Amino acid sequence: MICIDECKDMIFSTEVETKFLEIYMDPALLSYERERYIRAIERYREIYGEDQIEIFSAPGRTEVMGNHTDHQHGEVIAASINRDAIAVAHPTGDEIIRITSGDFPQVEVDLRELSPFPGKENGTKSIIKGVVKGCLDRGYKVGGFCAYVTSDVLIGAGLSSSAAFETLIGTILSGLFNDESVPAEEIAMIGQYAENVYFGKPCGLMDQMACSVGGLIHIDFKDPEKAAVERLDFDLCTAGYSLCITDTKSSHNDLTAEYAAIPREMKEIAGFFGREFLLGTTVQELIVHSSELRGRYGDRAFLRAIHFVMENERVGRAVEALHNKNVSAFLEEVRQSGKSSAEVLQNVYVSSDVIHQNVSVALAVSGAVLDPQTSAYRVHGGGFAGTIQAFLKNEDVSSYKETMDSVFGRDACQILKIRLTGGTKAVG
Repeated sequence: MICIDECKDMIFSTEVETKFLEIYMDPALLSYERERYIRAIERYREIYGEDQIEIFSAPGRTEVMGNHTDHQHGEVIAASINRDAIAVAHPTGDEIIRITSGDFPQVEVDLRELSPFPGKENGTKSIIKGVVKGCLDRGYKVGGFCAYVTSDVLIGAGLSSSAAFETLIGTILSGLFNDESVPAEEIAMIGQYAENVYFGKPCGLMDQMACSVGGLIHIDFKDPEKAAVERLDFDLCTAGYSLCITDTKSSHNDLTAEYAAIPREMKEIAGFFGREFLLGTTVQELIVHSSELRGRYGDRAFLRAIHFVMENERVGRAVEALHNKNVSAFLEEVRQSGKSSAEVLQNVYVSSDVIHQNVSVALAVSGAVLDPQTSAYRVHGGGFAGTIQAFLKNEDVSSYKETMDSVFGRDACQILKIRLTGGTKAVG
């Protein structure tokens, strides 16, 4: 812990510059991030006064491969990105957590009352309570603290702002009360618990794992309690490629039922075979029983089951391609993943609202301007709204960004880097 003025001075030190380069991956961002941290410190002082503080950081994430496979115990490739949420924090010694985020009113959570109220308290307070309860259930210490939080992870842009926030709270609790001893994988599982039980969203574990662990990772969720995480040694920039995320400016509001229908329908098909999840199901099984499955559960559920099985196989091939530094093979798997998500999984627009299809428009425009031999694009994240992802050659980035910004608005297209670290203490 360091005093506020000392922390402000430390922001400009060589030590913190090295840490910032590790976190943000771009020397051009150093000036911006220093100013951002100073503003956050000053805002903390305005709200909570003079304290000994530490600053924590948790990144957003990008899903690279494995669209809607994690909740069926499948495999994914994901990565943390150099957009993050940061928190200036101080332990208070009482039983209250007080958090002010941006310009929103302060949220308070009493550690003596952690009962969940899904559907009634869907928001920041629910997530905080869930993360605290998850830490307690795993035997970790918790305590009261005050924090000022600010985030560059765009809400509703498919970069997992909620998972970044869950990771941030878990990282704060680990840093302030557990000597930073809570493993990143456990912070991820605690975040998922908070989102499932307290926030009321039946998400898988990929978002939280990517945010908490950091880097480009391959995750096998065969045993979610002991998810196998493999770091992939592959640098997009060195290979001559950039990752672009385009925010189509469509809202995720009122889409929880659409997201929930995907794991529900997949589990219905799995149940037919006496399984809880689709892992272990084969395409041959699905085809042999297609008439009965389609009649009982409908065509969409049947198609989504096919997507899972084939997407899981695609992830394996993409991992092998990355191991072999075979960019062309990797891009082909991304292209096929995008095609399957749009046509088989069917998560690029909401069938009840065909007038608004922002994601479909973004995919169509990308297809019109990108070279299909040297690029790949696909729906990003949960789908139905939000963002698309594109891998393209560095020399094509400028013109692609110009096109996407012309369609969806200024800075709709963001050029990202893969961050090497997950949730971490940045300063202190």
